[in-house]
Amino acid sequence: MSEENYVLFDVEEGVATITLNRPERRNALGTAVFKRLYEILDEVERNDDIRVAILTGSDCGTFCAGLDLKEAAELRETKGIDILDIIGDPSFPRLSELKKPMIAAINGYAPAGGMLMVQACDIRVGLAGAQLAITEVHRGRGSPWAVSSLWQMPSPALLELMLVGDPMPIERFHQIGYINYLEPTVEKVLERAKALARRIAVAAPLSVEAAKASIKAAEDLVTAHALKEASRLHDKAYKSEDAIEGPKAFSEKRKPQWKGR
Repeated sequence: MSEENYVLFDVEEGVATITLNRPERRNALGTAVFKRLYEILDEVERNDDIRVAILTGSDCGTFCAGLDLKEAAELRETKGIDILDIIGDPSFPRLSELKKPMIAAINGYAPAGGMLMVQACDIRVGLAGAQLAITEVHRGRGSPWAVSSLWQMPSPALLELMLVGDPMPIERFHQIGYINYLEPTVEKVLERAKALARRIAVAAPLSVEAAKASIKAAEDLVTAHALKEASRLHDKAYKSEDAIEGPKAFSEKRKPQWKGR
């Protein structure tokens, strides 16, 4: 598969559908995926014919597996660089700062960076029986981006996600209002997302833009400083030997040997 097809892009009647398309890697976010996503998000923002976008994954049981840890390990081994040196800010601000509404059609498991993608979307439709997780504590990485979820869920639930690192059923997220809708099949997830998107697409564009911007502005009053501080606090973890060991152990399918440095 060519890198161009790692992320599919379709526009119909004002609705853009963005599909992560690496089923062989569980739709993981590698450097080529980020590059293509940046291009697509720029087009969504620039194109006045696009009123709203849907983000989903190819139907492989995983919405998005998060950062491609195999590629991260390979980059460290062959070039001696961290994958974040290439892709930049792990919070992926290009998605969260999009002016147009983004709907997540969560059609499977969404750990780590997959959860980040969900968090960055404005409306969320999920597959019943799916799971979400923040697994970074078991990979030697970090999740400063998760601070934004304090605006969206109770802190005990967020701390359990970040500290325990185990998957939670999507039904629990629905109960606390983090997920808007649950649907029984992958097809119904996308159907619901498209129905919501079509309603947004025919609404007054300036009103839609102002509605999203006002909520984002209120959220930023609370989280902007927190995100900067969280990134600073995670800097030690990202630069540690454990940050190398975690992706390497994942790639080699073994238990990591943490050093705490």
